[in-house]
Amino acid sequence: MLTTDDVEMLTADGFEDAIIGVAEHGPGEPVIAYDFDKCVKILMTRDGMDPEEAVEFMYFNVTGAWLGKKTPIFVHLGQPFECN
Repeated sequence: MLTTDDVEMLTADGFEDAIIGVAEHGPGEPVIAYDFDKCVKILMTRDGMDPEEAVEFMYFNVTGAWLGKKTPIFVHLGQPFECN
């Protein structure tokens, strides 16, 4: 959990290096925004996953988890991550 200006925001454990900022979405409280591709690269480097495994892990275990209004968002900057 990250707190800024008296607002608590949930964080995704292990992806601190992929934080790109804070996002506003509608009338709710701000949430942490992560670079999806950087998260994938962290999984590949840290956990030894290949690109396909890392993307699947992100979609199934990370972006697919809904933890309420404080759930972080994951942004695709440019083109979505592609597995070759």
